[in-house]
Amino acid sequence: MYELSREEFEKFVVEGVDSIPEKFLKKLDNVDIVIEPEPTPEQREKLKIRSGWTLFGLYEGVPQAKRGASYSSVLPDKITIFQRPIEAVAQNSQDIKKIVADTVWHEIAHHFGMDEGRVRAAENKRRS
Repeated sequence: MYELSREEFEKFVVEGVDSIPEKFLKKLDNVDIVIEPEPTPEQREKLKIRSGWTLFGLYEGVPQAKRGASYSSVLPDKITIFQRPIEAVAQNSQDIKKIVADTVWHEIAHHFGMDEGRVRAAENKRRS
């Protein structure tokens, strides 16, 4: 386990967002990215996260691919990055930086409408 201050962790989240290609950043629409220490019991229950499982990030909202003509006057979608679970698996700050960047990318892909299977396939392609 490797712990960072909230400010240091926030810096890695900003860097993770900044690492997303500009063509995608320009298309982000009505989404906030926030940091929380860990998932709430409600979030864990909603996702059926079992004891011992880890959740690094969560997208909550209406993916762009599913927004219709009636999509307006709604609260922003939310991408949450969970600091403690990421720190729990990290050996050093570089591990945290990489996990955060990968998690930000993963959750933004959900914002654009990719389901978990497509996101995982794209991650595998991106890594190779």
